[in-house]
Amino acid sequence: MTTRTLINAALGLATLSPLTLASPLGDFANNLDVGAPKLSGNASYSPETQSYTLSGAGQNMWAEKDEFHFAYRKLEGDFIVRATVEFEGEGVDPHRKIGIIARNTLDADSPYADACVHGDGLTSLQYREVKGGPTAEVGSPLTGPTEIELQREGDRFTFSAAAFGEVYQSVSKQIDLNDELFVGLFICSHNPEVTETARFRNVRIVLPAAPDFRPYQDYIGSRLEIMEVATGSRKVLATFPNSIQAPNWTPDGKTLIYNSEGKLYTYTLEDGSINELNTGFANQNNNDHVLSFDGKQIGISHHVGEAGTSVIYTLPVSGSDTPRQITDPSRGHSFLHGWSPDHKSLIFTGQRNGQFDIWSIDIDSKKETPLTQLPSLDDGSEFSPDGRHIFFNSVRSGNMQIWRMKADGSEPTQMTFDSYNNWFPHVAPDGKSFVYLAFPSDIDPNDHPFYKKVYLRHMSIEGGNAKTIAYLYGGQGSINVPSWSPDSTHIAFVSNSRPLD
Repeated sequence: MTTRTLINAALGLATLSPLTLASPLGDFANNLDVGAPKLSGNASYSPETQSYTLSGAGQNMWAEKDEFHFAYRKLEGDFIVRATVEFEGEGVDPHRKIGIIARNTLDADSPYADACVHGDGLTSLQYREVKGGPTAEVGSPLTGPTEIELQREGDRFTFSAAAFGEVYQSVSKQIDLNDELFVGLFICSHNPEVTETARFRNVRIVLPAAPDFRPYQDYIGSRLEIMEVATGSRKVLATFPNSIQAPNWTPDGKTLIYNSEGKLYTYTLEDGSINELNTGFANQNNNDHVLSFDGKQIGISHHVGEAGTSVIYTLPVSGSDTPRQITDPSRGHSFLHGWSPDHKSLIFTGQRNGQFDIWSIDIDSKKETPLTQLPSLDDGSEFSPDGRHIFFNSVRSGNMQIWRMKADGSEPTQMTFDSYNNWFPHVAPDGKSFVYLAFPSDIDPNDHPFYKKVYLRHMSIEGGNAKTIAYLYGGQGSINVPSWSPDSTHIAFVSNSRPLD
């Protein structure tokens, strides 16, 4: 099979779960008309595209009561719901509405908060604070977004919106709603004589980690996803109740390799089967596992000894009982990040001389060579496919940014210059662009924590403006390792949520 055929096969798989399959309406339990519109609406779900289509009528969603069609489920406590949205056709009324809504009840006059996009592009956080009371709104500065998100944190509701490729713009409001709410997707035609239709893609319901979760001790569930980089269209391949991290995409296009609880696993794209990859005694692996450019070998970072020192090993991609040790644990931690294209050396983040720098090691001689030597953290190194450059992330300029240097460590050049903390650049196999993970500006620049709202961003190999291609809840473990499809059209990554059921 070609890479494109394998990707198409994966896109045709239904969502998998160790516990349940998706319901006939995907992640939503039911759908109905709220407020008795004159014309009935409906909702459908496509397992192949994992998209929702809603049709509905309704006089309005404003004043003291609402009329609309609603696909919903009950959610308790904090949540994040996001979607890519678009109306079908030109429509009749410029104030037809679609979005994400959270309501106390299914009554027409229920208190609620929503993320609303109008047919004319007007965008706002609408809300009703008391049953039968008036509707109010907080306007968004954005017009006509394609990416929307409604987040609840206690009594604060935040509406974030963006045009695909851009970062979110957000507005919020303190609204006292029930702990358990009816949450989901809606459509209102704003004309009782007309039915309108809209499509919702990339829908994700996220139950976030508890505010007091203990990193590296408390874990929530995971979703293994692939995404078409050009369009941002995403597909969940499998869901897990525990932590999985850092998928590699094999150069033959057939398999994803990820780590979970110290071991490595393979996910076969053609049929969705999952199998453990034999790494022998190396059963305390972290998420720094990298495939050689020819796909014949894999390098891993396994923790050894009472101190749990990270040590690099290599083995055939088919597995081995006896991985080959590459780095010396007595020198300090070694976290693998890249192979050279000629397969003769590895580059890694090494704890040497009291600091973390990027190092190269010759696989045969075991000779180590420092490529950076600064007291600030340098990490996430990866060769370009032509072997001329190494991309990496560094905090040397203040917050964490993406840099590029020559293969010998000379001529470091900063590639990103924004307020985010940018990590883990991964160069496409065609050498034309790279993707990276953007953390918010309010984290420690030296850290890449779990369970944050983050962006995946895409940039030309020569630099310039970055394009936001995915909006997700994740962070550590989402995309720590190279994860491009061999034809440079898709990437694989992990997003996170507590299980929905």
